[in-house]
Amino acid sequence: VQLQACGGGLVQPGGSLRLSCAASGTIFSVNAMGWYRQAPGQQRELVAVKTSGGSTNYADSVRARFTISRDNAKNTVYLQMNTPKPEDTAVYYCNLNWRRVNGGRIRDSWGQGTQVTVSS
Repeated sequence: VQLQACGGGLVQPGGSLRLSCAASGTIFSVNAMGWYRQAPGQQRELVAVKTSGGSTNYADSVRARFTISRDNAKNTVYLQMNTPKPEDTAVYYCNLNWRRVNGGRIRDSWGQGTQVTVSS
């Protein structure tokens, strides 16, 4: 399975940016897709995750500003970033939690990361 993320770049505080990540390969089922981020010198942290059942979970720091959505048919996840702040600057990684075969073990796969810089 490969995850291809795109949409990162430079955005001004108060602007907006949309990230997308598409998974390709042999996938039997997807449990959840999400976004994590890692700023320099810090640990990777959860930004947002959406399960196949529709449940969502957001980091407190982005709640009400970021929105995660999915296109289940395309195994694609999006992150709409509204009114970003300089502290949102990080490398953003998409995550796929999935099974290759029916009853198989649950796997975690990661995208290559896309840089988001929030600066005026």
